[in-house]
Amino acid sequence: MLSIWRTLDRDSQRAIVLISVAYSLIGASFGAIAVSGGLPLWVPVVMSLFVFAGASQFVTVGVIFAGGGAVAAVVAGLVLNARLLPFGFAVAGSFGSRWWSRLIGAHTLTDASVGFVLRHQDPALRRAAFWAGNIATFLVWNAATVLGALAGDVLGDTDALGLDAALPAILLSLVLPSLTGRGAGQRARRRAALVGAVLAVATTPLLPTGVPVLLALAALPLTLLGAAPPPKAPPGPPAPATPPAPPAPSAPSAPSAPSAPETP
Repeated sequence: MLSIWRTLDRDSQRAIVLISVAYSLIGASFGAIAVSGGLPLWVPVVMSLFVFAGASQFVTVGVIFAGGGAVAAVVAGLVLNARLLPFGFAVAGSFGSRWWSRLIGAHTLTDASVGFVLRHQDPALRRAAFWAGNIATFLVWNAATVLGALAGDVLGDTDALGLDAALPAILLSLVLPSLTGRGAGQRARRRAALVGAVLAVATTPLLPTGVPVLLALAALPLTLLGAAPPPKAPPGPPAPATPPAPPAPSAPSAPSAPSAPETP
């Protein structure tokens, strides 16, 4: 972990620290809400370990508290967490080649992971940012969940302090660099982000929680419109002309026999 951390630049390190602070506040809130609502302490702890999806965990607990069954709660969490499927394809190159690294990478993937990776172009830095961010947020989230669950209803809901807006603001600052610039790729990404944001905001009052985020993914094909084609390889130097083959030497002619002398 320390070797991975040292390879990152200061901006990436600062972003990971800020995200971890936000995760700690939200994780503590989740643990406190779950226990204060009547769930045993082990339930939020196990959810954070084996689900590790903040929004889905809140939705699942909310459905249970509202009187919904276990199936409805699980389906609601899966629908909300489906947004991570295209994210996983986008950063799959940072998972590693071994099966266990792909399994751990897919399990610890979050919205912040995508932001960490998109900050870099070099594959080695993208991989380092992915794993440093994932390890930090996973440890912080689970530790905060345990502390919040132990505190119970003493901590309360952090939404009352406006801390629920901290995570989206930090995520926006992470993704913003990939939207700036004057290239064709940046313009296509800005177009897709704008259309996706409009779709999500317009449908939020009409659709259940989490569905507008999934609907915003319909704007992803716009990133392919107007993108610059891959550069063509420069033409190589012309091949040197093949010199004509020298003519084959002719076989020497046999010497002619001497002519007979003329008679006088």
